This record gives sequence, structure tokens and C-alpha cells, in this order.
Amino acid sequence: MKVTIDEDRCAGHGICCTTCPGVFDLSDDGHATVGTGEVPAEHEEDVRRAVLNCPERAITAE
Repeated sequence: MKVTIDEDRCAGHGICCTTCPGVFDLSDDGHATVGTGEVPAEHEEDVRRAVLNCPERAITAE
């Protein structure tokens, strides 16, 4: 699984960071970043939850 964040849509709510801190982090400007290229299998369900809970729909997982 690969995750991307649309930086233009991210408003910095941080829900993804709370849901899956092993994959998501906040940058210095308060917007979400992806810490890994490929998501480890043990984090895939949490990433899917983060995608569904992002209020700005800024996260895409393939």
C-alpha cells in the first residue's frame, strides 16, 4: 500500500497522526506528512481508517 497526502487539501487536523502515528507525522507548519514510502502490512487497516476519517479527504491510499 502506498499513501499520499494532497498538501493543498490538508488543513492540519492531525486525525491521521492520531489514528496511525507509525505512518503519519505533522510537519513544522502543522500539516500531515507520510513518513514511509510503502506502508507496512501491520499499519494498513489504520491507514484505511485515517483515509475515511480525514475531514478534508486529503489522503489517498492505493
